Amino acid sequence: MAPRLLFATTNVGKLRELRGLMGDAVEVVSLRDLPPIPEPVEDGATFEDNALLKARAYAEATGLPALADDSGLCVDALDGRPGVLSARYAEGDDRARYEKLLTELASVPDEARTAAFVCALCLVLPGDASPTIEMGRCEGRIGHAPRGTHGFGYDPVFVLPDGRALAELTSEQKASLSHRGVAFQKMRPHLLARVGGGDVRR
Repeated sequence: MAPRLLFATTNVGKLRELRGLMGDAVEVVSLRDLPPIPEPVEDGATFEDNALLKARAYAEATGLPALADDSGLCVDALDGRPGVLSARYAEGDDRARYEKLLTELASVPDEARTAAFVCALCLVLPGDASPTIEMGRCEGRIGHAPRGTHGFGYDPVFVLPDGRALAELTSEQKASLSHRGVAFQKMRPHLLARVGGGDVRR
């Protein structure tokens, strides 16, 4: 039987992506598969802080190796905002958040609309004080209007260097180059070595 890993998320898309990366080496379960667990307060100053406090809390609560992520959008013209507050940047839904962003950047020219999606992934094993953290970045800029029907969050207004908005990519295309996809690829050998028995061959 494959060892179990808790991915501390209820996001089906994230879970599918990690299961695809891990194959049969590790049985990846999510918070949806377990009895309700109180959510830790995400009050860290950085993405790494929040990913670490979530991974530690869920590893302690479940006795399982726990992987947690924290991610967000950092806009250069806004001094890195919304950053760790990306999900709480505006009241309401995804559209309300990206419309607020477009309003804030209305007078900012194209060359100054640079931005990056950032993801921190943290792995914590029960009783182990040595967490493993990997980071992923996806560079781009903020467009002037939403485009595309895929993805979520700020994807419709985040434009890649090749001119495509993230929301114009399929889930498979996005997984290969997104901040979370990059972080997952970096974390995979650690997951196999620390959770899945040490076979890090691709």
